[in-house]
Amino acid sequence: MADEHAVIVHIELGDDRYGSEDERATVRTLETALRVAIAEADAGEFDGNEFGGGEAVLYAYGPHAGDLFTAMEPALRASGLKPSHAVVRYGAVTDQDCREDIVHF
Repeated sequence: MADEHAVIVHIELGDDRYGSEDERATVRTLETALRVAIAEADAGEFDGNEFGGGEAVLYAYGPHAGDLFTAMEPALRASGLKPSHAVVRYGAVTDQDCREDIVHF
């Protein structure tokens, strides 16, 4: 995956730890929707999540960050999880100079 683009979604949770059970369930529902959307668009793959520090972070990778985000955006906006944002990264994980767009939803 090191040579692939990424979309990294940050979702602020209601406390400074792992969020409520309802928030975690909503994030897991969103993950399922993202897996389906990414697969249907053949845009890459959903790679997983991290919970902690008052946020959930979701990771997806693919050959083109724009196409990947386009596949993910409807599910992200429909999730109702706010405030949230995505880092749309047009370069390898090791490329410190690649373009990154921040999209709030």
